[in-house]
Amino acid sequence: MSAMIERRIEGRTRDLGGFEVRRVLPAPRQRMVGPFIFFDQMGPAQFAPGQGIDVRPHPHIGLATVTYLFEGALRHQDSLGIDAVIRPGDVNWMTAGRGVVHSERTPPPERADGHALYGIQTWVALPEGQEDIAPAFHHHPAASLPDFERDGARFRLILGTAWGHEAPAEVFSPIFYLHGTLPAGSAARLDIEHDERAVYLVSGEATMDGEALQPGEMAVLTPGSAPVLAAATESVVMLCGGTPLGKREIFWNFVASDADRLTQARADWSGAAAAGFPADGRFTLPAGETEHIPLPE
Repeated sequence: MSAMIERRIEGRTRDLGGFEVRRVLPAPRQRMVGPFIFFDQMGPAQFAPGQGIDVRPHPHIGLATVTYLFEGALRHQDSLGIDAVIRPGDVNWMTAGRGVVHSERTPPPERADGHALYGIQTWVALPEGQEDIAPAFHHHPAASLPDFERDGARFRLILGTAWGHEAPAEVFSPIFYLHGTLPAGSAARLDIEHDERAVYLVSGEATMDGEALQPGEMAVLTPGSAPVLAAATESVVMLCGGTPLGKREIFWNFVASDADRLTQARADWSGAAAAGFPADGRFTLPAGETEHIPLPE
Protein backbone atom coordinates (compact mmCIF):
# COMPACT_ATOMS: atom_id res chain seq x y z
CA MET A 1 0.00 0.00 0.00
CA SER A 2 1.20 3.51 -0.82
CA ALA A 3 2.92 5.39 2.00
CA MET A 4 0.43 8.18 1.28
CA ILE A 5 -2.48 5.95 2.37
CA GLU A 6 -2.72 5.00 6.04
CA ARG A 7 -5.78 2.75 5.74
CA ARG A 8 -8.31 1.53 3.19
CA ILE A 9 -11.91 0.96 4.30
CA GLU A 10 -14.28 -1.10 2.18
CA GLY A 11 -17.92 -0.10 2.62
CA ARG A 12 -20.29 -2.71 4.03
CA THR A 13 -23.46 -3.09 1.96
CA ARG A 14 -26.95 -3.62 3.35
CA ASP A 15 -30.08 -4.18 1.29
CA LEU A 16 -33.05 -2.41 2.85
CA GLY A 17 -35.65 -3.97 0.58
CA GLY A 18 -34.73 -2.75 -2.87
CA PHE A 19 -32.67 0.12 -1.52
CA GLU A 20 -28.95 -0.39 -0.96
CA VAL A 21 -26.90 1.42 1.69
CA ARG A 22 -23.10 1.20 1.89
CA ARG A 23 -21.67 2.03 5.35
CA VAL A 24 -18.05 3.13 5.60
CA LEU A 25 -17.81 4.78 9.05
CA PRO A 26 -17.62 3.75 11.79
CA ALA A 27 -15.31 0.88 10.79
CA PRO A 28 -13.69 -1.67 13.13
CA ARG A 29 -10.20 -0.14 12.84
CA GLN A 30 -11.24 3.43 12.01
CA ARG A 31 -14.10 4.77 14.11
CA MET A 32 -13.75 8.38 12.93
CA VAL A 33 -11.96 10.64 10.46
CA GLY A 34 -11.61 14.04 12.09
CA PRO A 35 -15.08 14.68 13.59
CA PHE A 36 -16.84 12.42 11.02
CA ILE A 37 -18.24 9.41 12.87
CA PHE A 38 -20.79 8.08 10.36
CA PHE A 39 -20.60 7.89 6.56
CA ASP A 40 -23.28 6.15 4.46
CA GLN A 41 -23.79 6.01 0.70
CA MET A 42 -27.49 5.77 -0.20
CA GLY A 43 -28.20 4.05 -3.51
CA PRO A 44 -28.10 4.53 -6.39
CA ALA A 45 -31.68 3.29 -6.35
CA GLN A 46 -34.66 3.60 -8.65
CA PHE A 47 -38.16 3.71 -7.16
CA ALA A 48 -41.28 2.88 -9.13
CA PRO A 49 -44.33 5.17 -8.93
CA GLY A 50 -45.94 4.89 -5.51
CA GLN A 51 -42.71 3.78 -3.81
CA GLY A 52 -40.12 5.70 -1.84
CA ILE A 53 -38.20 6.20 1.38
CA ASP A 54 -40.00 6.34 4.74
CA VAL A 55 -37.62 6.80 7.66
CA ARG A 56 -39.96 7.26 10.62
CA PRO A 57 -39.22 9.85 13.34
CA HIS A 58 -36.13 9.01 15.38
CA PRO A 59 -33.90 10.93 17.82
CA HIS A 60 -30.31 12.21 17.76
CA ILE A 61 -27.99 13.71 20.37
CA GLY A 62 -24.38 14.95 20.40
CA LEU A 63 -23.92 15.30 16.65
CA ALA A 64 -24.78 17.22 13.51
CA THR A 65 -26.07 15.50 10.38
CA VAL A 66 -25.54 16.49 6.77
CA THR A 67 -27.44 15.05 3.82
CA TYR A 68 -26.03 15.57 0.32
CA LEU A 69 -27.71 14.22 -2.82
CA PHE A 70 -26.47 13.49 -6.34
CA GLU A 71 -29.97 12.50 -7.52
CA GLY A 72 -33.50 12.59 -6.16
CA ALA A 73 -35.12 14.41 -3.24
CA LEU A 74 -35.80 13.89 0.47
CA ARG A 75 -38.30 15.64 2.70
CA HIS A 76 -36.97 16.46 6.16
CA GLN A 77 -39.33 17.19 9.06
CA ASP A 78 -38.17 17.70 12.63
CA SER A 79 -39.27 18.59 16.15
CA LEU A 80 -38.07 22.19 15.63
CA GLY A 81 -40.92 22.70 13.17
CA ILE A 82 -38.72 22.49 10.05
CA ASP A 83 -40.25 21.04 6.89
CA ALA A 84 -37.70 21.19 4.05
CA VAL A 85 -37.05 19.28 0.82
CA ILE A 86 -33.44 18.72 -0.13
CA ARG A 87 -32.40 18.32 -3.77
CA PRO A 88 -29.05 17.61 -5.48
CA GLY A 89 -26.23 19.94 -4.45
CA ASP A 90 -28.07 21.40 -1.46
CA VAL A 91 -27.01 20.92 2.16
CA ASN A 92 -29.31 20.08 5.08
CA TRP A 93 -27.25 20.74 8.25
CA MET A 94 -29.08 19.62 11.38
CA THR A 95 -27.40 20.15 14.74
CA ALA A 96 -28.90 17.71 17.22
CA GLY A 97 -27.10 19.02 20.30
CA ARG A 98 -29.04 18.02 23.42
CA GLY A 99 -31.74 16.35 21.35
CA VAL A 100 -33.85 16.51 18.19
CA VAL A 101 -36.28 14.19 16.40
CA HIS A 102 -36.65 14.02 12.62
CA SER A 103 -38.09 11.96 9.81
CA GLU A 104 -36.99 11.56 6.19
CA ARG A 105 -39.45 10.64 3.48
CA THR A 106 -39.80 10.80 -0.28
CA PRO A 107 -41.72 13.98 -1.22
CA PRO A 108 -45.21 13.39 -2.68
CA PRO A 109 -44.40 14.47 -6.29
CA GLU A 110 -41.41 12.11 -6.56
CA ARG A 111 -43.35 9.29 -4.89
CA ALA A 112 -46.20 9.69 -7.36
CA ASP A 113 -43.97 9.81 -10.45
CA GLY A 114 -41.20 7.40 -9.48
CA HIS A 115 -37.65 8.64 -9.01
CA ALA A 116 -33.96 7.87 -8.47
CA LEU A 117 -32.19 8.44 -5.17
CA TYR A 118 -28.43 8.66 -4.76
CA GLY A 119 -26.43 10.47 -2.09
CA ILE A 120 -24.31 10.53 1.04
CA GLN A 121 -25.38 10.91 4.65
CA THR A 122 -22.85 11.73 7.36
CA TRP A 123 -22.77 12.47 11.07
CA VAL A 124 -20.31 14.91 12.59
CA ALA A 125 -19.58 14.55 16.32
CA LEU A 126 -19.79 17.72 18.39
CA PRO A 127 -16.82 18.72 20.58
CA GLU A 128 -16.96 18.45 24.36
CA GLY A 129 -18.62 21.53 25.81
CA GLN A 130 -20.98 21.78 22.83
CA GLU A 131 -22.64 18.37 22.89
CA ASP A 132 -25.65 19.79 24.75
CA ILE A 133 -26.20 22.97 22.72
CA ALA A 134 -29.68 23.85 21.51
CA PRO A 135 -30.74 21.91 18.41
CA ALA A 136 -30.88 23.82 15.12
CA PHE A 137 -31.45 23.29 11.40
CA HIS A 138 -30.08 25.19 8.41
CA HIS A 139 -30.70 24.61 4.70
CA HIS A 140 -27.97 25.85 2.34
CA PRO A 141 -28.89 25.77 -1.37
CA ALA A 142 -26.30 24.61 -3.88
CA ALA A 143 -25.80 28.14 -5.20
CA SER A 144 -24.57 29.32 -1.78
CA LEU A 145 -21.69 26.80 -1.58
CA PRO A 146 -18.15 27.62 -2.79
CA ASP A 147 -17.65 25.98 -6.18
CA PHE A 148 -14.16 26.14 -7.67
CA GLU A 149 -11.64 24.48 -9.98
CA ARG A 150 -8.30 23.12 -8.86
CA ASP A 151 -5.77 21.20 -10.96
CA GLY A 152 -8.43 20.60 -13.62
CA ALA A 153 -10.92 19.11 -11.13
CA ARG A 154 -14.15 20.73 -9.91
CA PHE A 155 -14.89 20.93 -6.19
CA ARG A 156 -17.89 22.07 -4.14
CA LEU A 157 -17.20 22.81 -0.47
CA ILE A 158 -20.03 21.43 1.67
CA LEU A 159 -18.65 22.11 5.16
CA GLY A 160 -15.75 23.93 6.75
CA THR A 161 -12.63 25.22 5.05
CA ALA A 162 -10.36 23.96 2.27
CA TRP A 163 -7.80 25.59 -0.01
CA GLY A 164 -8.75 29.11 1.11
CA HIS A 165 -12.52 28.64 0.72
CA GLU A 166 -15.16 28.55 3.48
CA ALA A 167 -18.63 27.00 3.37
CA PRO A 168 -21.63 28.88 4.87
CA ALA A 169 -22.75 26.30 7.47
CA GLU A 170 -21.83 27.10 11.06
CA VAL A 171 -19.46 24.37 12.27
CA PHE A 172 -18.13 23.64 15.74
CA SER A 173 -14.60 22.35 15.16
CA PRO A 174 -12.04 22.46 12.30
CA ILE A 175 -13.55 20.41 9.47
CA PHE A 176 -13.76 20.04 5.70
CA TYR A 177 -16.16 18.17 3.42
CA LEU A 178 -15.86 18.37 -0.38
CA HIS A 179 -17.68 16.97 -3.41
CA GLY A 180 -15.22 16.59 -6.27
CA THR A 181 -15.69 15.79 -9.97
CA LEU A 182 -12.54 14.85 -11.88
CA PRO A 183 -12.62 14.71 -15.70
CA ALA A 184 -10.77 11.83 -17.36
CA GLY A 185 -7.04 12.57 -17.37
CA SER A 186 -7.12 15.12 -14.55
CA ALA A 187 -4.92 14.94 -11.46
CA ALA A 188 -5.39 16.99 -8.28
CA ARG A 189 -2.88 17.23 -5.43
CA LEU A 190 -4.63 16.78 -2.08
CA ASP A 191 -2.58 19.21 0.01
CA ILE A 192 -5.56 20.06 2.23
CA GLU A 193 -4.58 21.79 5.46
CA HIS A 194 -6.34 19.52 8.01
CA ASP A 195 -5.01 16.96 10.49
CA GLU A 196 -7.05 13.97 9.33
CA ARG A 197 -8.25 13.46 5.76
CA ALA A 198 -9.97 10.76 3.73
CA VAL A 199 -11.10 10.25 0.14
CA TYR A 200 -14.17 8.22 -0.81
CA LEU A 201 -14.52 7.14 -4.44
CA VAL A 202 -18.20 7.32 -5.37
CA SER A 203 -17.83 6.37 -9.02
CA GLY A 204 -15.30 6.16 -11.84
CA GLU A 205 -11.71 4.94 -12.07
CA ALA A 206 -9.11 6.79 -10.01
CA THR A 207 -5.73 6.29 -8.40
CA MET A 208 -4.13 7.76 -5.29
CA ASP A 209 -0.38 8.21 -5.60
CA GLY A 210 -0.56 5.65 -8.43
CA GLU A 211 -2.54 3.08 -6.42
CA ALA A 212 -6.00 2.15 -7.72
CA LEU A 213 -9.03 3.02 -5.61
CA GLN A 214 -12.24 1.02 -5.72
CA PRO A 215 -15.71 2.59 -5.92
CA GLY A 216 -17.36 2.38 -2.50
CA GLU A 217 -13.98 2.47 -0.73
CA MET A 218 -12.51 5.13 1.57
CA ALA A 219 -8.79 5.83 1.66
CA VAL A 220 -7.55 7.48 4.87
CA LEU A 221 -4.51 9.62 4.07
CA THR A 222 -1.26 9.53 5.99
CA PRO A 223 -0.95 12.69 8.13
CA GLY A 224 1.10 15.39 6.42
CA SER A 225 1.02 13.68 3.01
CA ALA A 226 -0.03 15.38 -0.22
CA PRO A 227 -0.89 12.58 -2.67
CA VAL A 228 -2.09 13.10 -6.22
CA LEU A 229 -5.62 11.92 -7.00
CA ALA A 230 -5.73 11.04 -10.71
CA ALA A 231 -8.78 10.02 -12.77
CA ALA A 232 -8.61 7.56 -15.68
CA THR A 233 -12.31 8.13 -16.41
CA GLU A 234 -14.64 10.84 -15.15
CA SER A 235 -14.79 10.22 -11.40
CA VAL A 236 -16.76 11.50 -8.43
CA VAL A 237 -15.18 11.67 -4.99
CA MET A 238 -16.08 12.91 -1.51
CA LEU A 239 -13.27 14.24 0.67
CA CYS A 240 -13.73 14.65 4.43
CA GLY A 241 -11.84 15.17 7.65
CA GLY A 242 -10.69 17.71 10.19
CA THR A 243 -9.31 17.86 13.71
CA PRO A 244 -9.87 14.69 15.77
CA LEU A 245 -12.14 15.14 18.81
CA GLY A 246 -11.08 12.15 20.89
CA LYS A 247 -13.01 8.99 21.66
CA ARG A 248 -16.76 8.99 21.18
CA GLU A 249 -19.37 6.50 22.34
CA ILE A 250 -22.09 5.60 19.87
CA PHE A 251 -25.37 3.78 20.32
CA TRP A 252 -28.03 3.72 17.62
CA ASN A 253 -28.56 7.40 16.67
CA PHE A 254 -26.82 8.80 19.74
CA VAL A 255 -23.21 10.04 19.97
CA ALA A 256 -21.54 11.19 23.19
CA SER A 257 -18.18 11.66 24.87
CA ASP A 258 -19.33 9.55 27.82
CA ALA A 259 -21.63 6.57 28.23
CA ASP A 260 -23.87 8.29 30.81
CA ARG A 261 -25.24 10.62 28.14
CA LEU A 262 -26.20 7.61 26.03
CA THR A 263 -27.90 5.92 28.97
CA GLN A 264 -29.95 9.04 29.69
CA ALA A 265 -30.91 9.49 26.03
CA ARG A 266 -32.10 5.89 25.83
CA ALA A 267 -34.26 6.37 28.92
CA ASP A 268 -35.63 9.69 27.66
CA TRP A 269 -36.62 8.27 24.25
CA SER A 270 -38.34 5.26 25.77
CA GLY A 271 -40.05 7.47 28.34
CA ALA A 272 -41.23 9.95 25.73
CA ALA A 273 -42.70 7.16 23.62
CA ALA A 274 -44.48 5.64 26.62
CA ALA A 275 -45.94 9.05 27.56
CA GLY A 276 -47.10 9.85 24.01
CA PHE A 277 -44.31 12.37 23.32
CA PRO A 278 -45.38 15.28 25.56
CA ALA A 279 -44.73 18.72 24.05
CA ASP A 280 -42.58 19.83 27.00
CA GLY A 281 -40.25 16.80 26.89
CA ARG A 282 -36.73 16.40 25.53
CA PHE A 283 -37.98 14.44 22.53
CA THR A 284 -41.17 15.35 20.65
CA LEU A 285 -42.48 14.27 17.26
CA PRO A 286 -42.41 16.49 14.16
CA ALA A 287 -45.74 18.14 13.34
CA GLY A 288 -48.17 15.74 11.67
CA GLU A 289 -46.14 12.62 12.49
CA THR A 290 -47.75 9.84 14.51
CA GLU A 291 -45.14 7.08 14.05
CA HIS A 292 -41.71 6.61 15.59
CA ILE A 293 -38.83 4.13 15.56
CA PRO A 294 -38.65 2.28 18.89
CA LEU A 295 -35.42 2.08 20.86
CA PRO A 296 -33.45 -1.01 19.72
CA GLU A 297 -33.16 -3.76 22.30
